[in-house]
Amino acid sequence: MEIAEFQALMDQLYGAADRERGMPSTVAWLAEEVGELAQAVRKGTAEQQLHELGDVLAWLASLANQLGLSLEDAAQRYVDTPP
Repeated sequence: MEIAEFQALMDQLYGAADRERGMPSTVAWLAEEVGELAQAVRKGTAEQQLHELGDVLAWLASLANQLGLSLEDAAQRYVDTPP
């Protein structure tokens, strides 16, 4: 699946609820999921790590949707001018 397709799917599935929740709560959920990913990387199985990667990606897509920004555009920076 392309990243833009995934972002659109997240908007279709969760967009209304995510917008109602708002950006501050979305950022908090994203931060929590990043913490869970860190724990899974340190002590989890590959299955747990994959699960948490998906959660982080979903919350990141939610935040991008609420900001009106494209994850594909954000990733393009690393193609054009890697930091």
